[in-house]
Amino acid sequence: MNKWIAICIALGSAFHTPLLQAQTWPQRPVKVVVPFAAGGSTDSQARIVSDRLSAVFGQQFLVENRLGASGAIAAEFVAKAPADGYTLFFSTVSQILILPLVQKVSYDPMKDFAPISIVSTNPLVIGVHPSLPVKTLKEFVNHGKARPGQMNYASNGSGTLGHLSTVLFLSRAALQMTHVPYKSSAQLMADLIGGQVQMFFGPPSDFIQHAKAGKITLLAVSSEKRMRQFPDLPAISEIYPGFRTVTWNGYLAPVATPKPIIDRLAQEIAKIVMEPVTAERLVTIGVDPLGNTPTEFSEFVRRDAPTWRDAVNAAGIKQE
Repeated sequence: MNKWIAICIALGSAFHTPLLQAQTWPQRPVKVVVPFAAGGSTDSQARIVSDRLSAVFGQQFLVENRLGASGAIAAEFVAKAPADGYTLFFSTVSQILILPLVQKVSYDPMKDFAPISIVSTNPLVIGVHPSLPVKTLKEFVNHGKARPGQMNYASNGSGTLGHLSTVLFLSRAALQMTHVPYKSSAQLMADLIGGQVQMFFGPPSDFIQHAKAGKITLLAVSSEKRMRQFPDLPAISEIYPGFRTVTWNGYLAPVATPKPIIDRLAQEIAKIVMEPVTAERLVTIGVDPLGNTPTEFSEFVRRDAPTWRDAVNAAGIKQE
């Protein structure tokens, strides 16, 4: 009898250990790893929400920028970190769904991470040089079809969100344009404004000020519906049904992180991003607050995976 009592006590302790961990977590600062440099949209979002998490949990959520290999270095670091809730990854769609298709990485995006919550989503926007005699997406397509191969489009490099979204769009619109990749976003925008390139499929935050100044003409957004920031811009899907490319920013953790910690974080993030002040700060930088559950996060990724596989195949990119 004593043996069975001991076994039951041991089983009970094992069952309650994760719950107790979640109730006492965090007891020290939490590291939030961002795969890009400070000052960009992803970094800004990580800092906005992590500051609020610090206030909610009473421990600092410290943003750490780990650069390199388009975000693979940051992803690999988090994948190998202890699964104790003290290292989180503030990722984008690129590190989870695109990079593993275009370059060799030492992490498995589907097996090495536990999704927590998507903070925000945002579509991309088609911007063109104002010298083009077009005001609508249909006019742009007609203009391009009359000049096959004579116009070019910019991107931040082969295999990036903008490049792959453009490839999908050109395929649907039956357009032929030349790809001009850039290493510097600043130089890209300078050349778009200067007319050296005619089109760029980029994030809203890159366009807002230039569009207001009349330096770039905006034609459409890549989401299923129109954006609140650009209510007059049609969605590409209004012309080409089913077209959708959306990026996201969200928190993930090493895969074995206790579920109660994951769930607590997801609940608080969902509350934080919908706080009026926080939501307004996110909208101002061109993204739409979301704050979903781990299950919804997983479904979001599962839904988008075929789109990015198709885009990589259409672009003819082979894994390096």
